[in-house]
Formats: sequence, C-alpha cells, structure tokens
Amino acid sequence: MSILSTLKLGKSWTCNQVIGGSSHNAGIIAEKWMCCDICVEENKVCKCGCKIVDERLKVAEIDKDGNLDDRYHVKADSSFLHSVINMCGMLIGLGQLSTPYALENGGWASAFLLVGLGVACAYTSHLLGKCLKGNIKSKNYTDIGQEAFGTKGRVIAATLIYLEIFMALVSYTIALNDNLARVFSGLHLNVPWIHLSKAQILTVIAVLVALPSLWLRNLSSISFLSTAGILMSMLIFISVACIAAFASVESNHSIPVLKLNNIPEVSGLYIFSFAGHIVSIVSFSLVTMLYTSLAFMGAKLFGQGVSSQITLSMPRHLVATKIALWATVLTPMTKYALEFAPIALQLEHVFPSTMSSKMRMLTRGSIGSFLLLGILGLALSVPYFEHVLGLTGSLVSVSISIVFPCVFYIKIYRSQISKPTLALNLILVTTGVLLSIVGTIYSTKSLAKSMQRGHST
Repeated sequence: MSILSTLKLGKSWTCNQVIGGSSHNAGIIAEKWMCCDICVEENKVCKCGCKIVDERLKVAEIDKDGNLDDRYHVKADSSFLHSVINMCGMLIGLGQLSTPYALENGGWASAFLLVGLGVACAYTSHLLGKCLKGNIKSKNYTDIGQEAFGTKGRVIAATLIYLEIFMALVSYTIALNDNLARVFSGLHLNVPWIHLSKAQILTVIAVLVALPSLWLRNLSSISFLSTAGILMSMLIFISVACIAAFASVESNHSIPVLKLNNIPEVSGLYIFSFAGHIVSIVSFSLVTMLYTSLAFMGAKLFGQGVSSQITLSMPRHLVATKIALWATVLTPMTKYALEFAPIALQLEHVFPSTMSSKMRMLTRGSIGSFLLLGILGLALSVPYFEHVLGLTGSLVSVSISIVFPCVFYIKIYRSQISKPTLALNLILVTTGVLLSIVGTIYSTKSLAKSMQRGHST
C-alpha cells in the first residue's frame, strides 16, 4: 500500500481507510494535520484556516492558535466511486502476481482460504475503525497500539509496519529483476569488471533511476505515483484476461482439489495480498473477486507450469504479455518513494526543531538511499520471489492484518464486547497465530532449500 493512496496532499483530503502495513502498498497516516503545500513542505500543522477531513469523515477547522475544532461537519469532497478506486488501488499490487501460482500449488479449494482471509481482513478493518472512532487522539495504527498496550504497543506496531515495508520492497525489487530479464531478453549486456548478470545490471540501473524520488521533501509532488501504480496493476490483470479470452493458449489444465502440505506457504502468499486495511466492503469485495478470477485464469492457462509471477508464464510474442511485463517493471519504480514516505514522515518528527531544511532533506535522503541500496543488495542476493513473499505474509502481514487488530480491540473494549464477539476475535487470533508460525517455518525452509540449490548451481 502507499501512503499517497491514503493522503491526498496539497488539498483537503478524505481518509476512510486504516493503514495496517504495506503492500501492497504500506503507509502510515501522518502524525500531524496537513493541508496546504507550504505546510506539507515544512511538515507542520497547517495554520492557514483551511478545512480538512479526518479518518472518520469529520471536518476539523484550525483556528488562529492552530487548535483543531471538531464542531464542523461537512460532506467530504471525494466521491464514493473515487474512494473505492483509490482503496482498490491501495490493495491491488504485488500479491496479484502470485495468486495463480498459489492456487495451483494449494488446489482450487484453497480459493476458500483466499476469500476467507479477505473477509477476515475486512472484519479487522472494521475493528480498527471502531478503535479510531472511540479515541479522537488516535490517528493511525500505531496510536491504536499505544492506546491498547502503551509504549510497548506502539513500538510493536511500528516495528511490524516498517518490517513489512522493507520486506515488501525486497519482493518488489526481485520482481523487477525477474521481469527486466524478460523485457530485455534480446539485449546483450556484459561489463567485464562487474560480476553481475544482465538482469542484475538492469535492476541496479532501474533502482538508481528511482533513487532521486526518495529525496523529494514535498510529498504532494509524488502523488501521481499512486495513480500510476493503480494503472499498472490494472494493466496486468487486463493483459492476463485478454490472453485467456483471445489468445490461442491451451487453457484446459486441471487444477488439483487440494494440496494440504502446501497450504502453510500458500496462506502467506494469500494474506500478503490483503496486507492493508480499508473501511470499505465494496473495495474488499472487488479486490477479492479480482484476485480469485486472476488466480483461476492463470492456473487454468498454464497449469503446473505457472510461475510464481504470472507475467513470467505468459507467451513472450504476444502484445498483452509485453504490456504486462512493462507494467510489472514500472510498478516497483512507482513504489519506492511512496513506501518510504511513512519512514520519511517519522524521521521528520525525530529531527530537532533547530535543524535546517537543507540538513533535514540531506539526512532523510541519505537514510532513504542507504535503505534502498540495502534492499537492492538483499533482493539480488535472495532472488526467490515466492518464498520471500510467502515469508513476508506469514511473518508480518498476518500479524498486522488479523492478529493485532483483534488483540487491540479486545484490550480496548474488553468490558463492552459480547461473549460471541469475544469468541470470534479469539478464534481469529488463534488462527492467525497458527498460520503465522506454521507459514513462517515452511517459507523459511523453502527459502533455505532454494538458496542451497542456487549456491550449488
């Protein structure tokens, strides 16, 4: 997920979604209210007297002293359709590439797990919305963690969010590397003094091209990347659908009913696809239908030969394939600055008030560049997309999206919730913990085996 899917900076903005982590896009709602470009640039509370909309669609008006007044209630300036599109764009991302692979390896019955996880995330997003509504001081996921468990809760929530951002960007970079090799399959590139493959050299170049976007201080200047990311994701889905409908590709491969031994790792791939929270049943329904249909299309088209990234299985000579490959290559390029935005905002709060604007930009840009280069190095060293993605889902995403929302809600509203509701939340917590433990073990073992085979080769 991307922060710019949540914040429409530079104007009055609507936020009817709760940030839980990334994918697929990950982000955190800004700690301070911001509404005009100047105030965003300086990262301070806007004192321009403009109106802004908070997460609960209330309007707060800032008086001359910079205090928020919650007495005013007006309609948000974002239409329902626009909000649904934005929220779908927030969820749809890297996860859609792996759903056909996950369905083929888990069996068609595992589609019920995909839908079930989507329903669970929709429910937990409702719980987080209630937690936000119950405390006007809570503005984001980490605030809810603090309300539930104090400083420890905030630290745990923030750690999980940033860890998911980091691991998701590693997966994005692996996808970039894999698909660049297909896009430039006919290119001969050999640098004698650099011991890297053609795909690795192209990946390094692509990351270096995206690197300057991390230095932009005015977040509204990168808001277009959010729209670009949504467009790229939709192009991938449309390309697969066109091949299924119009291309002369054999599409009668049988899908096994259930491969129970693969479910632990498959669950990590599925949960990563929903690694975000939005308070919109319509958006969750649309995204779940898209994931499910794409999973069945890809599995039927390519059968056991389906790759962990559907784009790598598509016939190279087709125009639709080329469009999908380029969309997959460009998606990570739109994600780096957006995914680093939460970290950049948090850094702004750590900097001393006496630090100059130039020094802030230099420090923040240097830290972002260092992290991105570290991500690049890790992605080139561990180029196993499905295992890294499954590990991210099992280790982090399930905790952010299912376990902790239920735990936070139980802790905050323990005296007010009914016994059936308490039982439901405890079942979700138990299920989430089991999926996390078993999935992490299986994904780690699979990753270790792949690395051993890679080294021996």
